[in-house]
Amino acid sequence: MSELLDRAPYGPREESQFLAEMERLTAHHLAGCPAYARIWPAWRPGGGVEALPFLHVGLFKRLLFRTEGLPHERTLESSSTTGSQPSQIVLDKTSSQLQARSALAILIDFVGAAKRPLLVLDDGRSLRQRGRVPARIAAAMSLSPLASSIYFLLADAARPESMRWDDLRQALAAGDEFLVYGFTSILWMAWGAAQMPEDIRATLAGKRIHFVHSGGWKKMESLRVGREEFDQRLTGGLRAGSRVVDYYGLVEQVGVIFPLCESGYRHPPAWAGVLVRDPYTLRAVEDAPGQLQLLNVLAHGAPYHSVLSEDIGRIVPGACACGRSGKRFEMLGRMAQAELRGCANV
Repeated sequence: MSELLDRAPYGPREESQFLAEMERLTAHHLAGCPAYARIWPAWRPGGGVEALPFLHVGLFKRLLFRTEGLPHERTLESSSTTGSQPSQIVLDKTSSQLQARSALAILIDFVGAAKRPLLVLDDGRSLRQRGRVPARIAAAMSLSPLASSIYFLLADAARPESMRWDDLRQALAAGDEFLVYGFTSILWMAWGAAQMPEDIRATLAGKRIHFVHSGGWKKMESLRVGREEFDQRLTGGLRAGSRVVDYYGLVEQVGVIFPLCESGYRHPPAWAGVLVRDPYTLRAVEDAPGQLQLLNVLAHGAPYHSVLSEDIGRIVPGACACGRSGKRFEMLGRMAQAELRGCANV
C-alpha cells in the first residue's frame, strides 16, 4: 500500500518518491498484464515522470485490462452515451481500499469530516447489481463514510423529474446539515431548476448543505447555465456555510478526484499527478494547453495508473491562494471531435 496515502492530501511531497512508486507500479503491470505489455514492450525505468507509459482513455472501451496476481471482484462501468461502448475498469480488493481512502481524504478536505445525512439524486437499485457498479453510483458512494444515513431520491435514474418529494421531506427532518450528491445536470434538473414544493423550500431555509457534483458541463452549456447561476440557485436561501463542490475525475482513474478549489483551480493529491501533452506531438508541456494525462499510485489490479484523457487543460504556474501545495491546473474543454463520454454529457 502506498506510503503517500499516509500524507495530508495537499501537503508537500518528494517527487522522487512519487516517480519511484509509479515506476514500480508500471513494472508490476507490464509483468502481469499481457495486453499492456504489448502496447509498451520497450519501456524501462529511469526516464522521469514524462516517460511513464500511458493508456488513452478510449482503449478502456475496447479492451478489458487485467493484471494477474490479485483477485478481481467487480467491474466499474462508465455512463455511456446511446450506442457507445462504456469504459470497463476491473477492481480488486487492494486497489478498492486505496481508492476509498483517497476519495475520502480528498472530500474531507473540501466538505469536512462530520457525519450527516447523504441525499443522493439517483436510484439506489443499481447497488443490487452483482459484480458491476455504474460510475454514478460509485461516485455517490464515495461519500458514504461521511453519511449518518443515505437517501436515494429518484424513482428513476433516467428521469431527474422523478424526485420522491416525500422521501426528501423525511430526510430533511433528520437534521440541519446535509450532503447532497448528483451528476451535474441531474442535480440541476432535479433540484436547482425543479418546481420544488413550497413547504420543502421553506424547510431548506434553516439547513446547511454541501452539494457535491461531478460529470462535466456539456449538458449545462446546452441549457446556457453557467457556474455562478448554478451555485447561486442551489445555495440561495440556505444557511450560511452552504457551498457547492464541483469535481473532475475519470472512471479510468477511480479514487482520484479533482475538486475545484476556492481560487478556481484543481489540485492533484500527494498520491497523484497531472501532465499536459501537446495533442500533436504528445510532448509534455508546462506552459501551454494540451491533453491531460492523469497518474496515481492506487491502481494495482489493472494498468489504469497512467491515463491520457481527451480533456484539454493547462498547468498554472505559481502557488495557489487556497494554500494547497503542488501543481494546480485548469480545465479548458474537450478535444475537438473527441467522442462524447457519458459522464461528461449528462
